[in-house]
Amino acid sequence: MLVAESKVASANADGSPVANSNRSWKHIVEPVEPFLQAVNHQLIRQVNDFDPQIIPYAQYALNGGGKHLRPTIVALSAATLGEVTDAHVTAAVIIEMVHLATLVHDDVMDEAEIRRDQPTLAANWGNEIAVLFGDCLFAQALKLAASFPTPEVCRTVAMATNTVCSGEILQTQHRRKFPVSRSEYFRVIEMKTGELFTLSCDLAAFLSGATPERRTALRQFGAAFGIAYQVYDDCVDLFGTEASAGKSLGTDLAKGKLTWPVLLAWERANAADRARLERLVENWQPENLAPVNKMLVRYETFEPSQQVITRYLEQARRALRILPESSGRAGLFGLADFLAQQTEVLTVCI
Repeated sequence: MLVAESKVASANADGSPVANSNRSWKHIVEPVEPFLQAVNHQLIRQVNDFDPQIIPYAQYALNGGGKHLRPTIVALSAATLGEVTDAHVTAAVIIEMVHLATLVHDDVMDEAEIRRDQPTLAANWGNEIAVLFGDCLFAQALKLAASFPTPEVCRTVAMATNTVCSGEILQTQHRRKFPVSRSEYFRVIEMKTGELFTLSCDLAAFLSGATPERRTALRQFGAAFGIAYQVYDDCVDLFGTEASAGKSLGTDLAKGKLTWPVLLAWERANAADRARLERLVENWQPENLAPVNKMLVRYETFEPSQQVITRYLEQARRALRILPESSGRAGLFGLADFLAQQTEVLTVCI
């Protein structure tokens, strides 16, 4: 998803790095590549902990690739506070397994056939197997969390998993049901998306022995960055072209998900356009995307959507300013700048 360019260079007067456009995603993750490789190796080793007859599903799910954004945040958060250890690798593996479990279940609910350029687990083996294996992934993540000498890790992971699943339930309840208030929308995305980013920062801080103040700061970064990331993803699904997005547009609306730009258009629309927007979403067809996009333009939803992302990214940056200068802190600032630049290059195509 994050394919624009960004760079963290010199610092502002308050100590926060200044964004520079000459740095690629590769340069941001390059310092943590050994960490990400260790995460991949441990994910592969987790395959052998499943029943032999289930191993093919585990191999398929755990070897699916992806950018490992959450493990990257674990590594950068840990590096902000000191040494990055094997315990941080295990925490990243736990979080990635929880994330993969949610994706397996999402693909069932959304009837998705392709994920990361390959057939979904549900497309290959059916919904029943996919749902049950997603449950196995959740359980395996908690089993690994329980291997820590303190119950705090398992408790924190279990609470976060509960929050993510609850957020998915709430989003499902809201499908195609206008109106959804701003507070409801942001509560859902904070739960279903922001929570695992928060968990990534929080576990890294806990395992590093962070002070309560620094742990809170990292949690605040994770929550704000996660919300910004989800709003950005909402915008990618509606604005621009399929070539620039790297996926089909309108997939959220096809599933009945009411995302930020659509909710903003409904808020601003007159009664007739509100009713029309509701009909277009309720009776969704691919050709409905064009009239919906025209409505998004008519009610000027694009720039306000960008502004929401910018506002949450600034919250994320502010949270980091109390932390000591380090390569990890600079990397987290870089992630925020990276997403900001991605947001800037979004365009509206009708």
